[in-house]
Amino acid sequence: MCGIAGYAGWQVAPAEGERLLSAMCGAIRHRGPNDEGHLVAPGVGLGMRRLSIIDVSGGQQPIANEDATVQVVFNGEIYNHHELRRGLEGRGHRFRTRSDTETLVHAYEEYGDELVQHLRGMYAFAIWDGRAERLLIARDRLGIKPLSYWPTPDGVAFCSELRSLLTLDRFSPEVDRGAVAAYLAFGYVPDPQSIFAGVRKLPPGHRLVWTRAAGVCVERYWTPYRPEQAGLSEDEAVLRIRELLTDAVSSHLESEVPLGAFLSGGVDSSTVVALMARASDRKVQTFTIGFREDAFNEAPHAALVARALGTQHTELVVQPDVDELFDGLTAAFDEPFADSSAIPTYLVAQLARTQVTVALSGDGGDELFGGYTRYTDLLGRRELPAPLRRAASGIASMLPQLVPGRNRLYDMGRSRRGQYANMVALPGRAVEGGVLQPDLAEHVGPLEALLDPWFAEAELRDFPTQMTLVDLGTYLPGDILTKVDRTSMAVSLEARVPLLDHPLVEFAVSLPSGFKYQEGGGKHIFRKAISALVPPIVLQKPKQGFAVPLARWFRGPLRHRIDSLFASSRIATYVRPAALRRLAAEHRAHRRDHSHSLWRLLVLDLWLAHLEAGRLRIATTNPLSSPIDAAIS
Repeated sequence: MCGIAGYAGWQVAPAEGERLLSAMCGAIRHRGPNDEGHLVAPGVGLGMRRLSIIDVSGGQQPIANEDATVQVVFNGEIYNHHELRRGLEGRGHRFRTRSDTETLVHAYEEYGDELVQHLRGMYAFAIWDGRAERLLIARDRLGIKPLSYWPTPDGVAFCSELRSLLTLDRFSPEVDRGAVAAYLAFGYVPDPQSIFAGVRKLPPGHRLVWTRAAGVCVERYWTPYRPEQAGLSEDEAVLRIRELLTDAVSSHLESEVPLGAFLSGGVDSSTVVALMARASDRKVQTFTIGFREDAFNEAPHAALVARALGTQHTELVVQPDVDELFDGLTAAFDEPFADSSAIPTYLVAQLARTQVTVALSGDGGDELFGGYTRYTDLLGRRELPAPLRRAASGIASMLPQLVPGRNRLYDMGRSRRGQYANMVALPGRAVEGGVLQPDLAEHVGPLEALLDPWFAEAELRDFPTQMTLVDLGTYLPGDILTKVDRTSMAVSLEARVPLLDHPLVEFAVSLPSGFKYQEGGGKHIFRKAISALVPPIVLQKPKQGFAVPLARWFRGPLRHRIDSLFASSRIATYVRPAALRRLAAEHRAHRRDHSHSLWRLLVLDLWLAHLEAGRLRIATTNPLSSPIDAAIS
């Protein structure tokens, strides 16, 4: 695991190129504390920070082909690199290291830009072809690893985290108002937008080519969309899922450093750990964070699962100083990011890092197999005919904000797409209860149409499958994978997500929705496939999110943070002050739970303060807060 940064096209002296790369890589040292490498040549600079996992002694980057005309820097893991190596050696390529990174330069020689079609793994890489003076950068199919780029008149820069750009004298960080509007809707800045004007994230499954003649060209090389399989029985699907799960987890176990897993006790993490235990000749190390509030504490259940699976389990029950942790965690993200479950995710990553360098997680299973309760909640509703929807929406728009049932009436006036958007995003327009300044509210538009571009890509599948495909393209890379990457990398831990192995993803997406949703719940086929793998208590436990008591915190330890927003000129640029005061008053009076809106506003305000003060140039995090009760079982 690493962080990468660099440029192409810029004509700078060698000493200046070294200075630029040193600064860009220094900003992401947390992603790779073991090593740093640079390539500086006319018109190009490639840099990386390395967290050594495979070929610890010999995998220093950049890595070149035989005659050093092709160079690569790479962040991630290629899980089929042994197979690729054998094939490439059979075609005459000569390897100097055991590193998976080296397969990229030889695969590029053999397959050109289509090398991405041969890769199985998580990756963000940059390949410089010195013969053609050509840069290729690519991001993995699901967006597990981050990659952003900044086109300039004379070239392009790229980076794993935007903080690398903040070190450049030529970069002026102008906050993009449209990106702020999107952030306040989703809680993250969705691909391909970035928080900075002129900077873009390379979306999942995309590659970028830069040449001096053509400039930047971005194209998509993979999509999660698959047509529905016909004629497949449930029993056949169960067997295939088991095969793909077993193969995915076993392929993710290669490491020359200590390896473990996050364990919440839910079906996804328990499945990963159970398969790890079957494939390993030693006890699997598992890690769980719990909170002292029973409603948010998964630790007791996770401990039961760990005991049943025979793992070496480490548990921490914490009562964090959330006010202190809030500052450091916000600065650990290179953009505003408002998923509050980043707090326990960061804490469990920090706990795991005390004993291992690599940890497997169960992320991705809900998107693939219909596990989120919002899916079944919406499928249980009836969509009103269009005339009744228009009538309901019209009546709702005429009612004052505080009239009971207004929001419910407004939601009844939406289509299914609009209702789903209302489940995963917050409105911007005042008429829908939003708080944005008018220009930003118009940028977001009505919730009814917010997700239409993603639904349109999936319109040939039924609505239950459309919801999961929309989440695979938005929520998964923008929220879940960003959270796991930034929190784990903040403590120099590599997090792997075997459930997002792309052969498993493609098969899961192709399944009929009837295989996933049965008896009012999701994940039917997945639960059937793992029934012989995991302890019965895993399947018996209701779904529990990885949550924190935000609503209570805003009436307690974070109350003063809300008060500070009222005087903030930073937040007033984006939010109507009267609307902000309404949110706070309603929340404190227990009339409505506005904790998600308030958290987004707090994060934005603090992130902007960090940006103004220059604290985002290098990631900082807070240590675990006391008191902590630790038990090793």
